[in-house]
Amino acid sequence: MHILHSLLSELKEEFANSRKSEERGPWFIYTLLAIILPFTSSRTSNLLRALEIVFGFSIRKKKYYRFMASPKIPWNRLWLRLWKLIPEPETNGRLLVALDDFINPKTGRKIFGCASVFDHAAKQNQSKYPWAQNIVSIGLLKVVKGRWACLPLSHCYYHLKKDIEANSPKYNGKDVKFRSKHEQSVDMLCDIATEFPESNILVATDSWFGNNGMWKPLHKELGDRVHMISRLRSNNNLFDEPSAPTIKRRGRPNKYGHHLGTTSTLACRQRMLQQEYTVNLYGKERTVQAYDKVVMLKTLKRRIRVVWVYRKTQWVALFSTDLTLSVKEIIEYYGARWKIEACFKELKRDIGSAETQTRNAVAVTNHLEFCMMATTLTWVYACRLEKTPNRRHAVKDRNHFAFSDVRRLVAKAALSDNFSILCPVPRNSVINSFVTMLLRMAA
Repeated sequence: MHILHSLLSELKEEFANSRKSEERGPWFIYTLLAIILPFTSSRTSNLLRALEIVFGFSIRKKKYYRFMASPKIPWNRLWLRLWKLIPEPETNGRLLVALDDFINPKTGRKIFGCASVFDHAAKQNQSKYPWAQNIVSIGLLKVVKGRWACLPLSHCYYHLKKDIEANSPKYNGKDVKFRSKHEQSVDMLCDIATEFPESNILVATDSWFGNNGMWKPLHKELGDRVHMISRLRSNNNLFDEPSAPTIKRRGRPNKYGHHLGTTSTLACRQRMLQQEYTVNLYGKERTVQAYDKVVMLKTLKRRIRVVWVYRKTQWVALFSTDLTLSVKEIIEYYGARWKIEACFKELKRDIGSAETQTRNAVAVTNHLEFCMMATTLTWVYACRLEKTPNRRHAVKDRNHFAFSDVRRLVAKAALSDNFSILCPVPRNSVINSFVTMLLRMAA
């Protein structure tokens, strides 16, 4: 309870200089709690109902809806404050972040940021071009009480260029300008690097982002402070490192050695050289067969360490621009990247960012900001717990606690009498047996 109070008090301080600080500060922190509650949907109408019934607020509907669509919520300062609240954000001396994009499906028309977006993960009975928002997101990969977790740090809406030219969307009275996903990613990573000036950044991403389109401008801005872990394509051409010339010749020295072959040909040729490694992968200590080699990659114009991970009939080629990383670290960090996909599921299904049907551009953005911040706040709360949370629902081969277990602990702390004393509301909380029953039934 004291952990939750200290975290929310830090965020509440960002409203201290506001003209309506006494009103909007409590509204903000209790809206975050209403989103985290495991038996409440994050639609604005349900959040208002939770504030009135569960926490005892007395708010006019029109006034609260105006707050949820307010362009004056200081999101930039709130996120910077929340970043500083993350205990020990570094992993082995590096800030390990995951970069990816996801779609937020919607059903209504004229919703800000929505378009017919290609879904590469669509199933046979699903549309490959659903009506959805496309969001580029960055999350911090961190070990929380013995398990990997992804804490959302920043995000941007991606608008298709053809939609901008056809519809001319506006945000808060200003025209939305086209920016590629790579440009948005570089800007967000630079903002994170500015707030963590003494930390080196290691970006774990898939092959779509792991190319020179993002690496070149990112390395230009941050230099040797930033490195990348990604996956090679099977047809990437790899070259040996250039040898020192024995005879002085005219012209520049060679940048690349002789052509070694493609990723797939080298994978077959070097399979007999594989070695056995024990790594913490997907929540377990696993034994993998792998082989590594330092080569030159023309698409990035630099040396990289490639790690071929072999399975029975398949293989995966990972690479890192940081040559100091070991084979085990490269495999484990890239395996931890999958947690950003779990984070998207927590955000869309558990927290409920996909459920709202808000139309107004500012209201749409505020709702996603609330959901993102509630997810990060939940994990920060888990980091500060003294004991590891127990898993409530047993699942085969899964011993670590789940995101829903932490939400339940946050709800218990928020619904206690002591918390309402530390964070008073205009009216006494209505925590009755019905609310207690709902909490007991929630996952």
